[in-house]
Amino acid sequence: MRSKFDEELLQLNNMLVEMGTMIGKSIERATNAIINHDKKTAKKAIAADRDIDNIEKEIETLCLRLLLRQQPVARDLRLISSALKMITDMERIGDQAADISEIAKSLIGKKYTMNLDNIPLMAEATSKMVIESIDAFVKRDLVLAKKVISDDDVVDELFKKIRSDVIELIQKDPTNGDQAIDYIMIAKYFERIGDHATNIAEWVVFAITGKHVSSRKLIKED
Repeated sequence: MRSKFDEELLQLNNMLVEMGTMIGKSIERATNAIINHDKKTAKKAIAADRDIDNIEKEIETLCLRLLLRQQPVARDLRLISSALKMITDMERIGDQAADISEIAKSLIGKKYTMNLDNIPLMAEATSKMVIESIDAFVKRDLVLAKKVISDDDVVDELFKKIRSDVIELIQKDPTNGDQAIDYIMIAKYFERIGDHATNIAEWVVFAITGKHVSSRKLIKED
C-alpha cells in the first residue's frame, strides 16, 4: 500500500514540475511577444492557458484520489493539501501570462514610447521564483522556499521603477496615457505573478514544517 502511495506522490511531483514548466514557458512567451512585437508568440501563450487549466484539473483529481483512497496522515496530508493550494496559484499565473499576451497583441505595430528594459527583468525574476518554488516543494527544501519569498522584494522594486517611469512618461506627454496604462498593467501582472510564487513558497514551508505564516514573519524569523 505504501509503495503505491509513494508512486502516486512521485507522479504528483512530476505533474507539478510539468505544470511549472508550462507556466514558465508562458511567461517567457508573453515577454517575447511584448519585446519583439510578436503576435504569433502572444497567441501561443494565450492558447497555452487552456493546457494549464487542464493539468490543474488532473493534479486536483490525483490529490483528491490520494486523500480519499490512501487516507494520508500528518506530513503526507500536508504535502497533498499544499499541492492543492499551490495549483490554484499556478493556474492564476497562467491566466496572468495570458493577460500580458493579450496586451502585447494590442501593442503590435505601435511604436513604444517607453524604455522596456525592466519588463524582461521582471519576467526573469518572476519566472525564477515560480520554478524555484516548485523545486523547493519537490526537494522539500525549506531554505529555497524562504529564498523565493525574499526574492519577491526584487519584483516589487522593479514594479516601483516601472511605475515611476510611467508617471514620468505621462508628465512629459499626456497623449501617451493609453500606452502608459498598458505598461503599468503589464508590470502589475508580473507583480501578481511574483505574489503567487510567494504564496506557493509559503505552502511549501507549510508542507515541510506544518506552519503557515506570512512572508513578512518568515523574513523576520530569519
